Amino acid sequence: MFNRESVFRLLLRKPGMLQSRTARAAVLVLAAIGAGFLVWSGVIHLMLWSDGYKDVSVIGPLFLVQGIASIVLAVAIVAFRWLALLAAGAVAGVATAVGLLISVDVGLFGFTENLSVPYAELSLAVEFTAAFVLLAGTCVLALSELARTAGKRQPVASRA
Repeated sequence: MFNRESVFRLLLRKPGMLQSRTARAAVLVLAAIGAGFLVWSGVIHLMLWSDGYKDVSVIGPLFLVQGIASIVLAVAIVAFRWLALLAAGAVAGVATAVGLLISVDVGLFGFTENLSVPYAELSLAVEFTAAFVLLAGTCVLALSELARTAGKRQPVASRA
C-alpha cells in the first residue's frame, strides 16, 4: 500500500511533477487564487485586531496569529506549491470560518460574536472560498498521480 517514503513524496508533490499541462496549470491557478483568499482573510483579521479585537482576551491574540499565519501560509503556498501546503491552506480556511461560526452559535473562549459585525459575513465568504479553491487544487494535485498509477502493478520484489 503506502509506505512512509511514498506518503512524503505525495505530500511534497508539486505541480511541475504532473504530466498533464492542463493539470499543472489548474493547480498553479488554484494555488494562486487560494493563496490570495488566504491573504485577504489574514488582512481582515489584522484590521479587526487593530480595530479593537486586540483588547479581547484570548480572541485578540488569536486574531493576530491568524492574520500573520494566513499571510505566511499563502506566501509558502505560492513559493513551494506542495500538496501539503495546499491542504494546510484549505484546513486553515475551514478552521477559521468554523471558529467564527462557533463563536456566533455557542461562544468561543468566553466571547460571543455576531454575524452583523463588520467583516463577519465577508470573512466567512473569503475563508470558505479559500478552503474550496485550495481543496480543489489539492485534489487535482493528489488525484492526478493516483489516477495515473492506478492501473500499474508493482513488481513482486517491491511490494513488501
